[in-house]
Amino acid sequence: MKDFLLKIIDAGYFIFKKIIPLKTYRYAICGGSNLLLDITLYFISFQFIFDKQNLDLFVVVLSPHIASLFFVFPITFFIGFLLNRFIVFSESKLSFKTQFLRYLSVALIALLLSYICMKLLVDVFDFYPTPSRFITIIITVIFSYIMQNKFSFKVE
Repeated sequence: MKDFLLKIIDAGYFIFKKIIPLKTYRYAICGGSNLLLDITLYFISFQFIFDKQNLDLFVVVLSPHIASLFFVFPITFFIGFLLNRFIVFSESKLSFKTQFLRYLSVALIALLLSYICMKLLVDVFDFYPTPSRFITIIITVIFSYIMQNKFSFKVE
């Protein structure tokens, strides 16, 4: 499966070869694919699963844009981890457990960052949820790439 994905991903690298390194290209393709999945699942969950309604968990009530954020997170988290571990940062010699725990810590910080951004954009500045999610994603992608490269999958 890994070799198959690498063939597909690397097929378009010749276009970008002179401007970005292979690892950055792979990160962009894997991250972009996971991002498209995230946006699609977010839209579906916001519009149809939560039907733009608050989610009452008895202990706390989540607005639909926040409920959608938390609903999508575990799905894209695991897919993102596997893509990063086996496709983007495959040269890392850190153990699976170390990579997973580091990736999880970065992902949780990114989730918190997403939560804060969404609360500000939607609840404070009254922006629409889906465009707010796009803005939030740009911020968290930059943060995540730096942290995954320098911390989670650091090549020692």
